Amino acid sequence: MESVSHYSGGTVPDFHRVPFPLARLPRESSIGVMPSSPSAQAVAVDLDVLGDVGPLWQAWLEDAARRARVSELDPARLDEQLPNWRALLQHFAEDHAPVYLRPSAPVTVSLRQLQLSGAVIGVFTGYPEELARLALAHLGASRRVESLECGEGAEERLLASLGPARVVRTALDL
Repeated sequence: MESVSHYSGGTVPDFHRVPFPLARLPRESSIGVMPSSPSAQAVAVDLDVLGDVGPLWQAWLEDAARRARVSELDPARLDEQLPNWRALLQHFAEDHAPVYLRPSAPVTVSLRQLQLSGAVIGVFTGYPEELARLALAHLGASRRVESLECGEGAEERLLASLGPARVVRTALDL
């Protein structure tokens, strides 16, 4: 049997057609965050497991210091030294994330398996939230992560919100 291709206007044999891979999956598990059950395992993942954000952060600190004509920016005093630093960081990270952040197939598969098993996934990091959210999106993890904690004490805050959780600090532990 042959059918008409919507793209070329010609006919394409049915055996040449490839079915949409997600069409066979149940609607709830195909895309998005699955609802978690009370007995679901919680996992707290360090952002650096998903991708090395440090070089992007350092590049922004150097670039912002150069543009502000400051010898060195102190991350603890950014609000004093550069009042609009959050917007500058957001723009810099959007422009430079593809150079510094590369999604990892094994990490992505592990996150997908955790999510499908019903695990609640949280991410913690010492980096600013603007950078962390953009990194999660660029690394393809934002739709799998239910909770994000940033800044000083992020790990403790995340563990307090998740309850008993397995902490992942390396890709091998994922």
